[in-house]
Amino acid sequence: MRTLREIETLLERLDECVADDLEDQDLDFKEWGGGDKASFRKAVDWAICMANGGGGVVVFGVADKVKGRAQAILGVPPEVDVHRLKRAVYDGTDPKLTPVIEEILVPEGTGRLVAMFVYDGIPPYTDTAGRGLVRVGKDCKPLTGSLRRKLEARWTADDYTAETVSGRPDALISAAAMEGLRTAAAAENAPGELLALTDDELLTAVGVQANGRLTRAALMLAGSEAALREHAPNYLWTHLRMRGELDYTDRADGNSAIPVAISRLRERIGADNPIETIRRGPYHFEYRTYPEVAVREALMNALCHADHRIASPILVKQYQDRIEMTNAGGLLGNATPDNILHHAPETRNPCLVGALVRLRLVNRSTLGMHRIYSHFLMEGKAPPRIDDRDGVFRIEFRAAPVSAPFRFFVAEEATERGVVLTLDHLLVLHRLVSGGEIGTTEAARLCQRSPSAMSQILSRMADDLGYVERYDDGDCWGLTVDLSERLTPVREPGPISDGEWATAKAQVAGIMRRRAGSPEDSLSNADVRRITGLSRRQVHRMIHELVTDGRVRIAGQGRAARYLWVG
Repeated sequence: MRTLREIETLLERLDECVADDLEDQDLDFKEWGGGDKASFRKAVDWAICMANGGGGVVVFGVADKVKGRAQAILGVPPEVDVHRLKRAVYDGTDPKLTPVIEEILVPEGTGRLVAMFVYDGIPPYTDTAGRGLVRVGKDCKPLTGSLRRKLEARWTADDYTAETVSGRPDALISAAAMEGLRTAAAAENAPGELLALTDDELLTAVGVQANGRLTRAALMLAGSEAALREHAPNYLWTHLRMRGELDYTDRADGNSAIPVAISRLRERIGADNPIETIRRGPYHFEYRTYPEVAVREALMNALCHADHRIASPILVKQYQDRIEMTNAGGLLGNATPDNILHHAPETRNPCLVGALVRLRLVNRSTLGMHRIYSHFLMEGKAPPRIDDRDGVFRIEFRAAPVSAPFRFFVAEEATERGVVLTLDHLLVLHRLVSGGEIGTTEAARLCQRSPSAMSQILSRMADDLGYVERYDDGDCWGLTVDLSERLTPVREPGPISDGEWATAKAQVAGIMRRRAGSPEDSLSNADVRRITGLSRRQVHRMIHELVTDGRVRIAGQGRAARYLWVG
């Protein structure tokens, strides 16, 4: 990819030649057209052309057939917003492209040129109507069927991390990083015969060294910081300890190899990752606010799936109530936050990921994301929030206390009944504990399953496991009374928040509605206390609200009173 300095140097030659003579496969000069709408439309085409051609830069504001710098440099009007241009390219491409746009200040014309840097990814790229162009030499050609096949063959072999670098391997490798790689792989039960190899043999065996030359993937696994700065200058990470939305109290930056980077980042996150101790009988169990397995998996995902061609660090921002991790390079192909749990795995760094798979440090399937979700959910905490826009992937962990009843329930199901709760089970149960009821369609969206598959999962949770019960012909589901009691946290005497009150009220109403007309169609004050953990007085108040709403009636008096659903 051309640099701004290289482009500025080429502009100095416009007095001796026209811009068209300076163009190449990865460089084009274009005039800025008339209205923004038409010019933005053309910018989308040129971005697609460059991305399909292997990446490049388009410089707007230069007439490419005019000789003489003063005459050729027309510039881009000052009212053209580069952020709108970037958004237009993102919105107008499929899969999405996020160019890097820089301004070049010049004395001629309007005083500014705009350089649009477009990185290749996994072509073919088209506009939203399916039309595409591809850079061939200095021209943009229509993306015909034969060219599409060539593109698809090219990207399978085009991997930034697979490119070899110059220099002797022993001068590029860090002994500390190599030892960290072996230690991390051993902890994940990598094959002993693999770890017994010499450094040179190990790197060759995992596919990051060939014919005595290291790839960038090898440097990311075990390279020295100096080697990484030289051969992978955009491979960087930053950790910020945030005071608020805009200020931070502490910062650390690094470009150490992945095993060292993971260790340093975990240490920094761990300094503000409090331990909560839960007592059960004679035992004391400790839980971090952010599960350490989830933190490790998220960091590994960010480091190995980022687009390291883009000058943007792996960014970890740690607030008092959450952690945000972002990396350049969004989800690939048709993957989205709404299907990420079951989408076929894709990676932009096959060489690097392949080596990590062989070392057991990542899994080629989507198990990494499953582990992240599951370790939050099994502690009764909300799953992470995932966002993917403008070519940036972001995952957010929210701080929350562990739910002792939920965590012990998960453990006891495994040890006493031999039931290992799946991610689907955990997502549904967490939603029901916090929200009362769920429909099949909502459950399908939550678990990223089809409605038919979700219906079968819910049926098994009801009929085989006894976790949920249904009503309205099986289209709405809630926790059974027994499980509601079992998963209800012990409440301290005193006031209850509006959110807790609404959740408890919805939970009781849902149970009564599902049981209406059955032999067990009523609840007592004691039943409601067991389900919700509320006091006797609080239950009286809740039932009074439900009676006032016309949804419940009371049969009997005093301790013999029963509450029945009337709709």
